[in-house]
Formats: sequence, structure tokens, C-alpha cells
Amino acid sequence: MLRREARQRREYLYRRAQEARMCATEKKKEQLRRALEENRLLPTELRREALALQKSIEFDDEGAEGLVTHQDDEYRWAGVEDPKVMITTSRDPSSRLKMFAKEMKLVVPGAQRMNRGRHEVGALLQACKANGVTDLLVLHEHRGQPDGLIVSHLPFGPTAFFTLCNVVMRHEVPDIGTMSEAAPHLIFHGLTSRLGQRHALASALQVCSILKYLFPVPKPDSKRVITFANQDDYISFRHHGYKKLDHRNIELTEVGPRFEMKLYMIKLGTLEQAATADVEWCWHPYTNTARKRQFLSTD
Repeated sequence: MLRREARQRREYLYRRAQEARMCATEKKKEQLRRALEENRLLPTELRREALALQKSIEFDDEGAEGLVTHQDDEYRWAGVEDPKVMITTSRDPSSRLKMFAKEMKLVVPGAQRMNRGRHEVGALLQACKANGVTDLLVLHEHRGQPDGLIVSHLPFGPTAFFTLCNVVMRHEVPDIGTMSEAAPHLIFHGLTSRLGQRHALASALQVCSILKYLFPVPKPDSKRVITFANQDDYISFRHHGYKKLDHRNIELTEVGPRFEMKLYMIKLGTLEQAATADVEWCWHPYTNTARKRQFLSTD
């Protein structure tokens, strides 16, 4: 098992490195093509390899838009097979964090909750991989208040780190409705940047994919809706049930919980590799333009 996982990890890293080299070559070809079309001098860095690039351009043709990348490998079976999600907490959780973990288990259809106990992260990830778990959610707290969420996609990553704030649980919402166990329809609003919407050649990871593939594909008649609405890089999580009053009007009922999420880091490995994995994106708050910049939206 360990040898197979190590081999699969090496193959995955090799494909990623190979793709990076191919992207760099394609970028140079595009610069050369543009220079020839506009009849101007070649860029200095391309002059030595211009002839070799021009020969390879002759064999290029259209129709390569569907090439599989390492980013496609991460969610290759998404939408084909239902995700298998495991939810756990940090060590020695408070009663409030345990309750929040139970509510998150109800939010994600088919998820399993595991008591953390004394399990180490490495043993936890090893057990998840051996049992075909696709995503591991780890909830953290500060003085009894849930304040952190880690979403680690298995077996290769990525791992996204979120800060939670303004957490309101089901029993704290007045006139709460009953929660359906059907797969929910998902609404993503305001995630329009390259970080919010993954681009095939972009280094930023798609936050939509990380969140979307935690849920199975819903049936058309599902009466359950989960919303991820971005405003000023804070993603508001809202959970509703609805029913049709007539052909034009519907009635929404909040079923909770609700909270705000803020992404602060994405790493390319899984959770046990957090110390050595490449950081794909990280929030840097102590910069001159930190207050003005928005990373998840282009609006």
C-alpha cells in the first residue's frame, strides 16, 4: 500500500512538472507566432531557440483544448461517482465544536463523522485513503467557537484552509425548518476571478471546484439549496429549503447552519504533507494594497 501510494504520488508530481514545461514552451511559441504575424523583431530570450520553435509550430494544429492536466487529475471522477467525505475535528473538541461537526455532517449528503481521539494526521489520512475517502474536512475552534475549516482532497490534494466567522448553528436560528437529506442544488455567486474560477493555465486553484465537489449531483426535483456568495473575499454560506407556492413564487426556509468563510491558503499536497507541499496561493494581509485588492472576484 505504501509503495503504491508513493509511486502514484511520484507519477502525479512528474505529470505536473511535465505540464509546467509544456506550458512554458507553448508560451514561447505564442510569442514567436505573434512576432512573425506582426513582422517585428523577435524577443531577445527567443532568438537562440527560434528555429527549433518554428519547426515545432509546423506540427501544431487545432483541437488540443481538451488535453488532460494535473488539475483535471485531482477531480477526474467528480460528477461520475458520488464523493465520500469524512468530517472530524481538532483534538479535545468542545461540546459546541462537536455539535457543529454533527451539523456539517447533515449539510454534506453521505458524509461520515469520526471522533478525532488521539489519531495523528498521518494515520488519519492513511485510513481515509485506504477506505476510498475523497475529501477530509477538519474543523478547528478557538475558545469553544468554530473558527477554522480545512478541506483536503484525496489522494493527491489540493488542501484549502479557510477561516470561519459569525458561525450560527441550527438551534440558534429562530423558526428553523427541517433539513432534507437530498443532494442540494449549489449556487456560487461572486467567484469570478482566476482564483475563484480555475483557468487551465492559471496557477491559482478554483475555489468553486474545492467546494462544489464535496456534494453529489442533485436530482432536478431536489428542494434544497446551498449558497456560497462572495463579498469582499468573504464567502457567505447559507442553507435553505424551498417549496413552490405557484408557478411564479417560491417560499424559502432557512435550515442552517450559517457562517462566513475566508480563504487564506491553498497547498498542492494533502494535509499530512502541509509542511513540505508547494503553496499554490496564500493571502498576504500585510501589504500596501491588501485592503483594496479582491482575490476571488473581478467586480
